[in-house]
Amino acid sequence: MSIVKEFKEFAVKGNVIDLAVGVIIGAAFGKIVSSFVADIVTPPLGALTGGVDFRDLELVIQQAEGEKAAVALKYGTFLQATFDFLIVAVAIFFMVKMINRLKRKEEAAPAAPPEPTEQEKLLAEIRDLLKERQS
Repeated sequence: MSIVKEFKEFAVKGNVIDLAVGVIIGAAFGKIVSSFVADIVTPPLGALTGGVDFRDLELVIQQAEGEKAAVALKYGTFLQATFDFLIVAVAIFFMVKMINRLKRKEEAAPAAPPEPTEQEKLLAEIRDLLKERQS
């Protein structure tokens, strides 16, 4: 089998297409979540905390000498990234919770039982006639 034909079979498989669509939708959803956190959630939190930013916190191990840069543990950047992650995780949790609640409402509406088929109706008539004969 030629490589071109083999690649064509691989690329056209449903799983590859589904994965591509999932990645594209995931990237778009990531932008929505980032905007939600940056534009909706973070401003009130910043107002509550007085605009605290941990990025400048660091522990200098060796001071800068001449053109040699200082060696420092920038733990503030790590703390800020951790807080940002927690904010995003909480925001996604509540969005998924809201979506699940909407899905449950759709599932809660019971469907009407299906109409019996002609065969089932005839069998019910036969059953009723047999009961009448036995009585």
